[in-house]
Amino acid sequence: MIIERFTKLVKFNTQSDEDSPTFPSTKSQLEFGNFLALQLKEIGMADIGIDRYGYVTAYLPSNIDYHVPVIGFLAHMDTSPSFSGENVCPQIIGSYDCGDINLPAGNTISVTSFPFLNNYKGQTIITSSGGTLLGADDKAGVCEIIEAMDYLIKHPEIKHGKIAVAFVPDEEVGRGVDYFDVKKFGADFAYTLDGSVIGELETESFNAATAKINIKGNSVHPGSAKNIMVNSALLANEIISSLPKEETPAHTEGYEGFFHLGSINGDVEQTNLSIYIRDHSRTKFEQKKQLLTGIVEKIDGGRGIISLQLTDSYYNMGEIINTEENRHIVELAEKAYESCGVVPIKKPIRGGTDGSRLSFMGLPCPNIFTGGHNFHGPYEFVVVESMQKAIDVIIKICGLNILKSN
Repeated sequence: MIIERFTKLVKFNTQSDEDSPTFPSTKSQLEFGNFLALQLKEIGMADIGIDRYGYVTAYLPSNIDYHVPVIGFLAHMDTSPSFSGENVCPQIIGSYDCGDINLPAGNTISVTSFPFLNNYKGQTIITSSGGTLLGADDKAGVCEIIEAMDYLIKHPEIKHGKIAVAFVPDEEVGRGVDYFDVKKFGADFAYTLDGSVIGELETESFNAATAKINIKGNSVHPGSAKNIMVNSALLANEIISSLPKEETPAHTEGYEGFFHLGSINGDVEQTNLSIYIRDHSRTKFEQKKQLLTGIVEKIDGGRGIISLQLTDSYYNMGEIINTEENRHIVELAEKAYESCGVVPIKKPIRGGTDGSRLSFMGLPCPNIFTGGHNFHGPYEFVVVESMQKAIDVIIKICGLNILKSN
């Protein structure tokens, strides 16, 4: 049923759009949300709703006669706008025998580039055709939550408290929980299903900000440009060149932060830059913002031709989750992993999840693996056996929650 459900979900094109003024940013996400609401109704969930913002919520009532904390599970509906999500054609490779995976579009998921492929010998791998992304980020998480709820409904002998489920739009463009009503959702704590390799249990994320830089030049004929022309593209290059050369995504790992040039578009007269600032340390994060601000001010030189708009996107959820007050949330997940034969891999997310913001909104929210790899591109794939383990972990968390609270 996992494969059947997942391959049906990924055929919906739910790419979000950073430039859209609407919420959700694409109509297809609303259509997908309505489909998910029907899926939840079919398996027997209660109080199913989809609001005007596209948030899908549903609940599994408690089957015990005493109170325990309400646990939430969340996943996002959208896929990345960085690569096509239209006409996804999933390919199922059963009993993977190691070696390169040749995709119908002509490209290859190679062991040389992705040596961890060989960890999945004998398992079932799902890829796209190679002409699109797959959409495991985060439809694997969506699938796993539905499958776990379906199992609990069909096995009432597994005792659990009330469980809250939510599917949210626009996570990939940083707006996923802009209108999410934490109080109405009603969970005491939650977990996002938005991780990658089996075993990941993430309690730390980046601090993140976006810098939008607009540079106004002065275009005149180059033959008579002396002391008159201001080339905005060259000023943009000067800003980029002034940033630390080793602090880019291609040069950093672990807890190391970076500046990422997301886009540049312009000419002599006008150039626009988007630069993403990331760091796990709040202090270093603020220092990076100050550094960029200083660079822009210096290059502008008081002329007023360069404008900088800095917007914080989210903060390191570890500031909330890794506290004495919330330690039990992580410990509960760790026990569930171990009970399912999964070794917890605790490492910082080199990115963010909806949980990064939800944690600061009053809903502590660590991140659980989904079994997907190589997100946001044509080499994306997911391992079915890892998906099953994620489902097992969800079920076990719900069961252990009542034991812990008894």
